[in-house]
Amino acid sequence: MAGIHHRVPAMSRLFAFLACLMLSAPVLAADPPPVLTYKDLLARPAVTGGIRLTYGSDLQQFGDLWLPRGAGPHPLLVLIHGGCWLGDVPAFDLMNPMAKALSDAGVAVWNIEYRRLGQPGGGYPGTFQDVAAATDHVRALADAHKLDLSRVAVAGHSAGGHLALWAAGRAQLPADSPLKTANPLNLRGVVSLAGIVDLRDYRERGPTACGGPDTVDRLTDAARRGSAAFTDTSPGEAPVKDLALTLISGTRDIIVPPTFAQHYAAKATGPEVRELEIDGAGHFELIDPQSGTWPVIQAEIRDRLRR
Repeated sequence: MAGIHHRVPAMSRLFAFLACLMLSAPVLAADPPPVLTYKDLLARPAVTGGIRLTYGSDLQQFGDLWLPRGAGPHPLLVLIHGGCWLGDVPAFDLMNPMAKALSDAGVAVWNIEYRRLGQPGGGYPGTFQDVAAATDHVRALADAHKLDLSRVAVAGHSAGGHLALWAAGRAQLPADSPLKTANPLNLRGVVSLAGIVDLRDYRERGPTACGGPDTVDRLTDAARRGSAAFTDTSPGEAPVKDLALTLISGTRDIIVPPTFAQHYAAKATGPEVRELEIDGAGHFELIDPQSGTWPVIQAEIRDRLRR
């Protein structure tokens, strides 16, 4: 399994380098294996088995509910896919292997879809309203599917990591925001997997993999909202403070490098904040149950669902 460290990669590499210098004969390190890509995941056989359910009338307002064996009540993870918030990226099904692996391990998963940029109603406010509605819809699913509402957490990957933290912090939204809703679902914790956890930070310093600043501006409706665009859309403006939080990054991730999680963790004030960096992992290993990172991911999710 890939190594894990808590923001000390440089020092660890220094010790390793000094140890190599002490050897009597030089040892050349092999090139690291290539990181997993989006195309690698798309090329794999499809994983199916969730129960397709809707939480609204739009074609994009649905989710797949993955249930464990047994009578329940089951702990539940609300799972939010990435894909740069763009409607032409087929990202929803990429979360199915993760959803199946978790349900096989005893955790129910609500893998949600939502309106995205380029789709009718996507962007501001629709994308955010969909995530809120899908999360709160868990209450309507609980009785029929034996879900334990006292053990619900949310996790997301990449752009979905942004939306997961946003969903977890909805209680802090400004009262005059159209995204504000009464009585958001209580959550136990939140896990960000290579999440774009601060839109302002990512817009200013992020790579162009998601389209650069233009994509963030479209998501937040910056052209019309100006300086208010981040106020109710970016978790970086009001970091989660009431929930246990885990931020996980791969040290070889060039889409959302670990520095973004580091910056967010530095200003988070929750009861428990963990910022983990997995040596050798890229962007997509974090959602792949076949990768060496999976035991870490699964353990963190299960921990955030604890009573």
